[in-house]
Amino acid sequence: MLDLVLIALIAGFITVAYVFRSNQKKKNLPPSPKGIPLIGHLHLLKEPVHRSLHELSQNLGDVFSLRLGSRGVVVATSASAAKEFFSKENDIIFANRAIGTLTEYMYYNNTIISAAPYGEHWRRLRRFCAVEMFSAARLRDSSEIRKEEVRALLRTIHVATSGGNDSVRLELRPLLDGLTFDIVMSMLAGKRYCAEDGVEAKEVRELIREAFEVGGLTYIGDFFPILRLFDLDGYVKRAKKLCSKLDKFFQKLVDEHRKDKEHKKTEKTMITHLLSLQESEPDHYTDDIIKGLVQVMLLAGTDTTAVTLEWAMANLLNHPEVLMKAKTELNDVVSIEGRLFEESDVGKCTYLNNVISETLRLYPATPLLVPRASSADSKVVGYDIPRGTWLFVNAWAIQRDPKIWNEPEAFKPERFETDTHRGKFLPFGIGRRACPGMGLAQLVLSLALGSMIQCFDWERDDDLVVDMSEGRGLTMPKAVPLVAKCKSSPILDKIIL
Repeated sequence: MLDLVLIALIAGFITVAYVFRSNQKKKNLPPSPKGIPLIGHLHLLKEPVHRSLHELSQNLGDVFSLRLGSRGVVVATSASAAKEFFSKENDIIFANRAIGTLTEYMYYNNTIISAAPYGEHWRRLRRFCAVEMFSAARLRDSSEIRKEEVRALLRTIHVATSGGNDSVRLELRPLLDGLTFDIVMSMLAGKRYCAEDGVEAKEVRELIREAFEVGGLTYIGDFFPILRLFDLDGYVKRAKKLCSKLDKFFQKLVDEHRKDKEHKKTEKTMITHLLSLQESEPDHYTDDIIKGLVQVMLLAGTDTTAVTLEWAMANLLNHPEVLMKAKTELNDVVSIEGRLFEESDVGKCTYLNNVISETLRLYPATPLLVPRASSADSKVVGYDIPRGTWLFVNAWAIQRDPKIWNEPEAFKPERFETDTHRGKFLPFGIGRRACPGMGLAQLVLSLALGSMIQCFDWERDDDLVVDMSEGRGLTMPKAVPLVAKCKSSPILDKIIL
Protein backbone atom coordinates (compact mmCIF):
# COMPACT_ATOMS: atom_id res chain seq x y z
CA MET A 1 0.00 0.00 0.00
CA LEU A 2 2.72 2.46 0.96
CA ASP A 3 4.60 1.66 -2.26
CA LEU A 4 1.52 2.56 -4.28
CA VAL A 5 1.15 5.81 -2.37
CA LEU A 6 4.81 6.68 -2.97
CA ILE A 7 4.55 5.95 -6.68
CA ALA A 8 1.38 8.03 -6.95
CA LEU A 9 2.98 10.91 -5.09
CA ILE A 10 6.08 10.89 -7.29
CA ALA A 11 3.99 10.75 -10.46
CA GLY A 12 1.75 13.53 -9.22
CA PHE A 13 4.70 15.68 -8.24
CA ILE A 14 6.40 15.28 -11.61
CA THR A 15 3.21 16.32 -13.37
CA VAL A 16 2.60 19.30 -11.09
CA ALA A 17 6.23 20.41 -11.23
CA TYR A 18 6.24 20.27 -15.03
CA VAL A 19 3.05 22.29 -15.36
CA PHE A 20 4.13 24.74 -12.65
CA ARG A 21 7.54 25.41 -14.16
CA SER A 22 6.02 25.83 -17.62
CA ASN A 23 3.60 28.41 -16.26
CA GLN A 24 6.39 30.20 -14.40
CA LYS A 25 8.26 30.77 -17.63
CA LYS A 26 5.20 32.36 -19.22
CA LYS A 27 3.81 34.33 -16.30
CA ASN A 28 4.99 36.95 -13.84
CA LEU A 29 4.11 35.14 -10.63
CA PRO A 30 4.57 36.71 -7.17
CA PRO A 31 7.95 36.02 -5.53
CA SER A 32 8.30 32.71 -3.77
CA PRO A 33 10.77 31.23 -1.26
CA LYS A 34 12.91 28.25 -2.10
CA GLY A 35 10.87 25.08 -1.82
CA ILE A 36 11.48 21.38 -1.38
CA PRO A 37 10.62 18.83 -4.07
CA LEU A 38 7.19 17.27 -3.61
CA ILE A 39 6.08 19.23 -0.54
CA GLY A 40 6.84 22.71 -1.88
CA HIS A 41 6.67 25.17 1.01
CA LEU A 42 4.55 23.22 3.48
CA HIS A 43 7.53 22.90 5.80
CA LEU A 44 7.60 26.70 6.20
CA LEU A 45 4.14 26.88 7.76
CA LYS A 46 4.56 26.76 11.52
CA GLU A 47 1.90 27.36 14.14
CA PRO A 48 0.51 29.94 14.41
CA VAL A 49 0.35 30.12 10.61
CA HIS A 50 -0.45 33.85 10.44
CA ARG A 51 2.84 34.61 12.22
CA SER A 52 4.94 32.34 9.98
CA LEU A 53 3.37 33.94 6.88
CA HIS A 54 4.17 37.37 8.29
CA GLU A 55 7.80 36.35 8.79
CA LEU A 56 8.01 35.19 5.17
CA SER A 57 6.64 38.54 3.99
CA GLN A 58 9.57 40.35 5.60
CA ASN A 59 11.84 38.99 2.87
CA LEU A 60 9.38 38.36 0.05
CA GLY A 61 7.24 41.50 0.17
CA ASP A 62 3.57 42.31 0.64
CA VAL A 63 2.43 39.76 -1.94
CA PHE A 64 4.10 36.38 -2.39
CA SER A 65 3.25 32.91 -3.56
CA LEU A 66 3.63 29.46 -2.06
CA ARG A 67 3.35 25.96 -3.41
CA LEU A 68 1.66 23.76 -0.80
CA GLY A 69 1.96 20.32 -2.31
CA SER A 70 -0.14 20.52 -5.48
CA ARG A 71 -1.90 23.70 -4.33
CA GLY A 72 -0.92 27.18 -5.43
CA VAL A 73 -1.38 29.93 -2.84
CA VAL A 74 -0.94 33.70 -2.92
CA VAL A 75 -0.58 35.64 0.34
CA ALA A 76 -1.43 39.34 0.84
CA THR A 77 0.02 41.04 3.92
CA SER A 78 -0.59 44.74 3.31
CA ALA A 79 -3.70 46.91 3.30
CA SER A 80 -2.97 48.19 -0.20
CA ALA A 81 -2.60 44.66 -1.60
CA ALA A 82 -5.79 43.48 0.12
CA LYS A 83 -7.63 46.46 -1.33
CA GLU A 84 -6.53 45.58 -4.85
CA PHE A 85 -7.44 41.90 -4.47
CA PHE A 86 -10.92 42.97 -3.39
CA SER A 87 -11.40 45.76 -5.90
CA LYS A 88 -14.55 45.64 -8.00
CA GLU A 89 -13.21 43.36 -10.75
CA ASN A 90 -10.91 41.19 -8.67
CA ASP A 91 -13.46 40.76 -5.89
CA ILE A 92 -15.63 38.77 -8.30
CA ILE A 93 -12.70 36.64 -9.46
CA PHE A 94 -11.80 35.90 -5.83
CA ALA A 95 -15.41 35.52 -4.66
CA ASN A 96 -15.21 31.73 -4.31
CA ARG A 97 -14.13 30.00 -1.13
CA ALA A 98 -11.09 27.75 -0.84
CA ILE A 99 -12.66 24.35 -0.33
CA GLY A 100 -10.96 21.69 1.77
CA THR A 101 -11.85 18.16 2.77
CA LEU A 102 -13.70 19.11 5.94
CA THR A 103 -15.87 21.67 4.17
CA GLU A 104 -16.90 19.13 1.56
CA TYR A 105 -18.30 16.84 4.25
CA MET A 106 -19.64 19.47 6.61
CA TYR A 107 -21.14 22.06 4.28
CA TYR A 108 -23.79 19.95 2.52
CA ASN A 109 -21.96 19.63 -0.76
CA ASN A 110 -20.79 23.24 -0.37
CA THR A 111 -24.31 24.66 -0.62
CA ILE A 112 -24.18 26.73 2.58
CA ILE A 113 -23.54 30.47 2.41
CA SER A 114 -19.99 30.36 3.75
CA ALA A 115 -18.84 27.78 1.17
CA ALA A 116 -21.16 28.10 -1.83
CA PRO A 117 -19.50 29.30 -5.05
CA TYR A 118 -20.29 32.81 -6.16
CA GLY A 119 -23.53 32.75 -8.14
CA GLU A 120 -27.31 32.95 -7.89
CA HIS A 121 -27.60 30.40 -5.06
CA TRP A 122 -25.05 32.25 -2.95
CA ARG A 123 -26.71 35.62 -3.70
CA ARG A 124 -30.10 34.23 -2.60
CA LEU A 125 -28.66 33.05 0.70
CA ARG A 126 -26.81 36.33 1.17
CA ARG A 127 -30.04 38.31 0.64
CA PHE A 128 -31.84 36.10 3.14
CA CYS A 129 -29.15 36.70 5.76
CA ALA A 130 -29.08 40.45 5.11
CA VAL A 131 -32.86 40.87 5.29
CA GLU A 132 -34.17 38.06 7.48
CA MET A 133 -31.36 37.53 9.97
CA PHE A 134 -29.09 40.54 10.33
CA SER A 135 -31.09 43.58 9.22
CA ALA A 136 -31.57 46.42 11.71
CA ALA A 137 -35.23 45.44 12.14
CA ARG A 138 -34.41 41.78 12.86
CA LEU A 139 -31.70 42.74 15.32
CA ARG A 140 -34.18 44.98 17.16
CA ASP A 141 -36.65 42.09 17.29
CA SER A 142 -34.04 39.84 18.92
CA SER A 143 -32.71 42.41 21.40
CA GLU A 144 -34.70 40.91 24.27
CA ILE A 145 -32.96 37.57 23.71
CA ARG A 146 -29.53 39.14 24.06
CA LYS A 147 -30.65 41.07 27.15
CA GLU A 148 -31.98 37.95 28.87
CA GLU A 149 -28.93 35.85 28.06
CA VAL A 150 -26.49 38.51 29.29
CA ARG A 151 -28.57 38.85 32.47
CA ALA A 152 -28.37 35.08 32.89
CA LEU A 153 -24.58 35.31 32.64
CA LEU A 154 -24.54 38.06 35.26
CA ARG A 155 -26.66 35.93 37.58
CA THR A 156 -24.33 32.97 37.16
CA ILE A 157 -21.23 35.01 37.97
CA HIS A 158 -23.02 36.80 40.85
CA VAL A 159 -23.97 33.49 42.47
CA ALA A 160 -20.42 32.21 42.10
CA THR A 161 -18.98 35.32 43.75
CA SER A 162 -21.52 35.83 46.55
CA GLY A 163 -19.91 33.66 49.19
CA GLY A 164 -18.01 36.39 51.06
CA ASN A 165 -16.04 39.58 50.80
CA ASP A 166 -13.08 38.18 48.90
CA SER A 167 -12.78 37.96 45.13
CA VAL A 168 -13.40 34.56 43.55
CA ARG A 169 -11.29 32.94 40.83
CA LEU A 170 -13.22 32.24 37.64
CA GLU A 171 -12.30 30.64 34.34
CA LEU A 172 -14.14 32.79 31.83
CA ARG A 173 -14.17 30.82 28.60
CA PRO A 174 -16.84 28.22 29.59
CA LEU A 175 -19.13 31.04 30.74
CA LEU A 176 -18.61 33.00 27.52
CA ASP A 177 -19.15 29.89 25.41
CA GLY A 178 -22.47 29.30 27.16
CA LEU A 179 -23.53 32.90 26.63
CA THR A 180 -22.88 33.01 22.89
CA PHE A 181 -24.29 29.53 22.33
CA ASP A 182 -27.58 30.32 24.06
CA ILE A 183 -27.96 33.67 22.29
CA VAL A 184 -27.67 32.02 18.89
CA MET A 185 -29.78 28.99 19.82
CA SER A 186 -32.53 31.20 21.26
CA MET A 187 -32.61 33.15 17.99
CA LEU A 188 -32.62 29.98 15.90
CA ALA A 189 -34.75 27.63 17.93
CA GLY A 190 -36.30 29.56 20.81
CA LYS A 191 -34.55 27.38 23.37
CA ARG A 192 -31.78 28.01 25.90
CA TYR A 193 -29.84 24.81 25.47
CA CYS A 194 -27.15 25.42 28.08
CA ALA A 195 -29.77 26.16 30.72
CA GLU A 196 -32.42 23.65 29.66
CA ASP A 197 -30.41 20.79 28.20
CA GLY A 198 -26.89 21.21 29.45
CA VAL A 199 -25.67 17.76 28.38
CA GLU A 200 -26.67 18.12 24.73
CA ALA A 201 -25.44 21.72 24.64
CA LYS A 202 -22.04 20.66 25.97
CA GLU A 203 -21.77 17.92 23.35
CA VAL A 204 -22.64 20.28 20.50
CA ARG A 205 -20.26 22.97 21.75
CA GLU A 206 -17.47 20.39 21.83
CA LEU A 207 -18.30 19.41 18.26
CA ILE A 208 -18.15 23.06 17.20
CA ARG A 209 -14.80 23.48 18.91
CA GLU A 210 -13.50 20.33 17.22
CA ALA A 211 -14.62 21.70 13.84
CA PHE A 212 -12.49 24.81 14.40
CA GLU A 213 -9.55 22.74 15.60
CA VAL A 214 -9.46 20.39 12.58
CA GLY A 215 -10.28 23.10 10.07
CA GLY A 216 -7.76 25.29 8.33
CA LEU A 217 -4.34 24.11 7.14
CA THR A 218 -4.33 20.87 9.11
CA TYR A 219 -4.94 18.07 6.61
CA ILE A 220 -2.18 16.94 4.28
CA GLY A 221 -4.73 15.46 1.89
CA ASP A 222 -5.88 18.96 0.93
CA PHE A 223 -2.45 19.48 -0.64
CA PHE A 224 -1.86 15.93 -1.87
CA PRO A 225 -5.32 14.76 -3.06
CA ILE A 226 -4.10 11.23 -3.73
CA LEU A 227 -3.64 10.72 0.02
CA ARG A 228 -7.36 11.20 0.61
CA LEU A 229 -7.93 7.83 -1.04
CA PHE A 230 -5.95 6.06 1.67
CA ASP A 231 -6.73 8.18 4.77
CA LEU A 232 -3.55 7.01 6.47
CA ASP A 233 -3.93 9.34 9.45
CA GLY A 234 -7.69 8.81 9.89
CA TYR A 235 -8.56 12.43 9.17
CA VAL A 236 -11.33 11.64 6.68
CA LYS A 237 -12.89 9.13 9.07
CA ARG A 238 -12.78 11.70 11.88
CA ALA A 239 -14.25 14.40 9.62
CA LYS A 240 -17.13 12.17 8.53
CA LYS A 241 -17.90 11.21 12.12
CA LEU A 242 -17.85 14.84 13.25
CA CYS A 243 -20.09 15.99 10.41
CA SER A 244 -22.52 13.11 10.96
CA LYS A 245 -22.96 14.07 14.62
CA LEU A 246 -23.51 17.72 13.78
CA ASP A 247 -25.99 16.84 11.03
CA LYS A 248 -28.04 14.68 13.40
CA PHE A 249 -28.32 17.58 15.83
CA PHE A 250 -29.34 20.05 13.10
CA GLN A 251 -31.86 17.60 11.62
CA LYS A 252 -33.34 17.03 15.05
CA LEU A 253 -33.89 20.78 15.43
CA VAL A 254 -35.59 21.00 12.04
CA ASP A 255 -37.79 17.95 12.68
CA GLU A 256 -38.87 19.24 16.10
CA HIS A 257 -39.87 22.59 14.63
CA ARG A 258 -41.65 20.95 11.70
CA LYS A 259 -43.65 18.79 14.10
CA ASP A 260 -44.52 21.76 16.32
CA LYS A 261 -45.45 23.80 13.27
CA GLU A 262 -47.83 21.09 12.08
CA HIS A 263 -49.52 21.12 15.49
CA LYS A 264 -49.54 24.94 15.44
CA LYS A 265 -47.86 25.19 18.82
CA THR A 266 -44.49 26.64 17.92
CA GLU A 267 -43.23 30.14 18.59
CA LYS A 268 -41.72 32.33 15.90
CA THR A 269 -38.07 31.41 15.43
CA MET A 270 -35.62 31.49 12.55
CA ILE A 271 -36.15 27.78 11.87
CA THR A 272 -39.95 28.11 11.72
CA HIS A 273 -39.54 31.02 9.31
CA LEU A 274 -37.28 28.91 7.12
CA LEU A 275 -39.81 26.05 7.19
CA SER A 276 -42.49 28.47 6.02
CA LEU A 277 -40.25 29.46 3.11
CA GLN A 278 -39.72 25.76 2.41
CA GLU A 279 -43.46 25.38 1.80
CA SER A 280 -43.51 28.13 -0.82
CA GLU A 281 -40.03 27.55 -2.30
CA PRO A 282 -39.18 23.87 -1.65
CA ASP A 283 -36.29 23.77 -4.13
CA HIS A 284 -34.56 26.78 -2.59
CA TYR A 285 -35.08 25.89 1.08
CA THR A 286 -34.46 22.19 1.42
CA ASP A 287 -33.67 20.64 4.80
CA ASP A 288 -29.98 20.73 3.90
CA ILE A 289 -30.15 24.46 3.11
CA ILE A 290 -31.93 25.13 6.41
CA LYS A 291 -29.43 23.02 8.34
CA GLY A 292 -26.63 24.86 6.56
CA LEU A 293 -27.92 28.24 7.70
CA VAL A 294 -28.27 26.93 11.27
CA GLN A 295 -24.72 25.62 11.10
CA VAL A 296 -23.31 28.92 9.84
CA MET A 297 -25.00 30.82 12.65
CA LEU A 298 -23.62 28.44 15.27
CA LEU A 299 -20.10 28.15 13.89
CA ALA A 300 -19.66 31.79 12.91
CA GLY A 301 -21.60 33.35 15.79
CA THR A 302 -20.54 31.45 18.90
CA ASP A 303 -16.86 30.51 19.10
CA THR A 304 -15.63 33.69 17.39
CA THR A 305 -17.56 35.96 19.75
CA ALA A 306 -16.58 34.03 22.87
CA VAL A 307 -12.91 34.11 21.82
CA THR A 308 -13.06 37.88 21.27
CA LEU A 309 -14.69 38.48 24.67
CA GLU A 310 -11.95 36.44 26.36
CA TRP A 311 -9.22 38.43 24.56
CA ALA A 312 -10.97 41.70 25.50
CA MET A 313 -11.09 40.78 29.19
CA ALA A 314 -7.45 39.66 29.08
CA ASN A 315 -6.45 43.02 27.58
CA LEU A 316 -8.41 44.92 30.22
CA LEU A 317 -6.83 42.94 33.06
CA ASN A 318 -3.36 43.68 31.68
CA HIS A 319 -4.28 47.38 31.37
CA PRO A 320 -6.20 48.30 34.55
CA GLU A 321 -6.16 51.99 33.58
CA VAL A 322 -8.16 51.12 30.45
CA LEU A 323 -10.56 49.01 32.51
CA MET A 324 -11.10 51.89 34.92
CA LYS A 325 -11.69 54.37 32.09
CA ALA A 326 -14.24 52.05 30.48
CA LYS A 327 -16.02 51.55 33.80
CA THR A 328 -16.15 55.30 34.41
CA GLU A 329 -17.71 55.83 31.00
CA LEU A 330 -20.33 53.15 31.68
CA ASN A 331 -21.23 54.69 35.04
CA ASP A 332 -21.55 58.10 33.41
CA VAL A 333 -23.84 56.78 30.67
CA VAL A 334 -25.95 54.69 33.03
CA SER A 335 -26.40 57.62 35.38
CA ILE A 336 -29.74 56.56 36.87
CA GLU A 337 -28.98 54.73 40.07
CA GLY A 338 -29.87 51.07 39.98
CA ARG A 339 -30.07 50.72 36.18
CA LEU A 340 -28.10 48.12 34.33
CA PHE A 341 -26.33 48.71 31.04
CA GLU A 342 -28.68 48.23 28.08
CA GLU A 343 -28.20 47.63 24.36
CA SER A 344 -29.63 51.10 23.73
CA ASP A 345 -26.60 52.50 25.61
CA VAL A 346 -24.05 50.92 23.27
CA GLY A 347 -23.93 53.87 20.87
CA LYS A 348 -23.15 56.26 23.75
CA CYS A 349 -20.18 54.25 25.04
CA THR A 350 -17.51 55.29 22.58
CA TYR A 351 -14.57 54.14 24.66
CA LEU A 352 -16.10 50.70 25.28
CA ASN A 353 -16.54 50.26 21.54
CA ASN A 354 -12.95 51.39 21.01
CA VAL A 355 -11.78 48.72 23.47
CA ILE A 356 -13.58 46.11 21.36
CA SER A 357 -12.14 47.50 18.12
CA GLU A 358 -8.63 47.49 19.53
CA THR A 359 -9.10 43.89 20.69
CA LEU A 360 -10.27 42.89 17.20
CA ARG A 361 -7.27 44.69 15.71
CA LEU A 362 -4.70 42.85 17.80
CA TYR A 363 -6.53 39.53 18.07
CA PRO A 364 -8.85 39.04 15.06
CA ALA A 365 -10.96 35.89 15.41
CA THR A 366 -10.03 34.94 11.82
CA PRO A 367 -6.42 36.11 11.47
CA LEU A 368 -6.21 34.92 7.84
CA LEU A 369 -9.85 35.83 7.15
CA VAL A 370 -11.58 32.95 5.35
CA PRO A 371 -9.40 31.82 2.41
CA ARG A 372 -10.72 32.45 -1.08
CA ALA A 373 -10.01 30.87 -4.47
CA SER A 374 -9.73 32.48 -7.89
CA SER A 375 -12.21 31.48 -10.59
CA ALA A 376 -10.15 32.87 -13.48
CA ASP A 377 -6.67 34.05 -14.37
CA SER A 378 -6.07 37.59 -13.12
CA LYS A 379 -3.42 40.27 -12.71
CA VAL A 380 -3.17 41.84 -9.26
CA VAL A 381 -0.49 44.22 -7.98
CA GLY A 382 1.33 43.63 -11.26
CA TYR A 383 1.51 39.84 -10.80
CA ASP A 384 -0.19 37.07 -12.75
CA ILE A 385 -2.44 34.96 -10.53
CA PRO A 386 -3.49 31.65 -12.13
CA ARG A 387 -7.04 30.32 -11.91
CA GLY A 388 -7.63 28.05 -8.92
CA THR A 389 -5.10 29.83 -6.70
CA TRP A 390 -5.99 30.09 -3.03
CA LEU A 391 -5.83 33.57 -1.49
CA PHE A 392 -4.79 34.18 2.11
CA VAL A 393 -5.22 37.73 3.40
CA ASN A 394 -3.20 38.09 6.60
CA ALA A 395 -5.48 40.44 8.53
CA TRP A 396 -3.40 39.88 11.66
CA ALA A 397 -0.30 41.25 9.89
CA ILE A 398 -2.17 44.13 8.24
CA GLN A 399 -3.63 45.22 11.56
CA ARG A 400 -0.16 45.26 13.15
CA ASP A 401 1.66 46.90 10.24
CA PRO A 402 3.99 49.62 11.63
CA LYS A 403 3.72 51.48 8.32
CA ILE A 404 0.07 52.30 8.94
CA TRP A 405 -0.39 51.91 12.72
CA ASN A 406 1.33 53.94 15.41
CA GLU A 407 2.79 51.63 18.09
CA PRO A 408 1.10 48.64 16.44
CA GLU A 409 1.88 46.17 19.25
CA ALA A 410 0.45 48.40 21.99
CA PHE A 411 -3.11 48.10 23.29
CA LYS A 412 -4.41 51.65 22.78
CA PRO A 413 -8.20 51.97 22.37
CA GLU A 414 -7.72 55.73 21.99
CA ARG A 415 -6.40 55.20 18.46
CA PHE A 416 -9.99 54.67 17.28
CA GLU A 417 -11.26 58.00 18.61
CA THR A 418 -10.37 60.06 15.56
CA ASP A 419 -9.91 57.58 12.71
CA THR A 420 -12.14 54.82 11.38
CA HIS A 421 -9.06 53.11 9.89
CA ARG A 422 -11.02 52.22 6.79
CA GLY A 423 -9.23 49.73 4.57
CA LYS A 424 -6.68 48.66 7.17
CA PHE A 425 -9.06 47.36 9.86
CA LEU A 426 -10.77 44.22 8.56
CA PRO A 427 -11.58 41.73 11.34
CA PHE A 428 -14.89 40.87 9.64
CA GLY A 429 -13.42 40.55 6.17
CA ILE A 430 -13.81 42.75 3.14
CA GLY A 431 -15.66 42.71 -0.15
CA ARG A 432 -18.57 40.55 -1.26
CA ARG A 433 -17.85 37.76 1.19
CA ALA A 434 -17.35 39.86 4.29
CA CYS A 435 -19.12 38.54 7.39
CA PRO A 436 -22.86 39.37 7.15
CA GLY A 437 -23.25 38.97 10.92
CA MET A 438 -20.93 41.84 11.84
CA GLY A 439 -23.77 43.92 13.32
CA LEU A 440 -24.96 41.10 15.57
CA ALA A 441 -21.42 40.33 16.71
CA GLN A 442 -20.77 43.95 17.66
CA LEU A 443 -24.02 44.16 19.66
CA VAL A 444 -23.23 40.98 21.61
CA LEU A 445 -19.64 42.05 22.25
CA SER A 446 -20.63 45.51 23.49
CA LEU A 447 -23.55 44.41 25.66
CA ALA A 448 -21.73 41.47 27.23
CA LEU A 449 -18.43 43.25 27.86
CA GLY A 450 -20.11 46.44 29.10
CA SER A 451 -22.34 44.48 31.50
CA MET A 452 -19.41 42.50 32.90
CA ILE A 453 -17.43 45.69 33.46
CA GLN A 454 -20.34 47.51 35.12
CA CYS A 455 -21.46 44.70 37.42
CA PHE A 456 -18.18 43.25 38.64
CA ASP A 457 -14.76 44.29 39.90
CA TRP A 458 -12.04 42.38 38.04
CA GLU A 459 -8.43 41.68 38.98
CA ARG A 460 -5.64 39.54 37.60
CA ASP A 461 -5.16 36.18 39.23
CA ASP A 462 -2.34 36.49 41.81
CA ASP A 463 -1.54 39.84 40.17
CA LEU A 464 0.32 38.01 37.40
CA VAL A 465 0.38 39.45 33.90
CA VAL A 466 -2.11 37.58 31.74
CA ASP A 467 -0.44 35.29 29.22
CA MET A 468 -1.42 36.56 25.76
CA SER A 469 -0.02 33.64 23.76
CA GLU A 470 -2.12 32.52 20.81
CA GLY A 471 -3.38 28.96 20.61
CA ARG A 472 -4.11 26.71 17.64
CA GLY A 473 -7.32 26.84 15.67
CA LEU A 474 -9.14 28.89 13.05
CA THR A 475 -10.39 31.46 15.57
CA MET A 476 -7.02 32.08 17.27
CA PRO A 477 -8.04 31.21 20.85
CA LYS A 478 -5.88 32.00 23.85
CA ALA A 479 -3.26 29.33 24.43
CA VAL A 480 -3.78 29.64 28.19
CA PRO A 481 -7.43 29.93 29.33
CA LEU A 482 -8.15 33.19 31.13
CA VAL A 483 -8.63 32.94 34.88
CA ALA A 484 -9.45 36.15 36.75
CA LYS A 485 -10.50 37.27 40.19
CA CYS A 486 -14.01 38.66 40.34
CA LYS A 487 -16.16 40.39 42.91
CA SER A 488 -19.76 41.53 42.49
CA SER A 489 -20.41 45.26 42.52
CA PRO A 490 -23.01 46.61 44.97
CA ILE A 491 -25.44 47.29 42.12
CA LEU A 492 -26.19 43.56 41.88
CA ASP A 493 -27.30 43.45 45.49
CA LYS A 494 -29.98 46.06 44.73
CA ILE A 495 -31.37 44.53 41.57
CA ILE A 496 -33.24 41.31 41.01
CA LEU A 497 -31.72 40.18 37.73
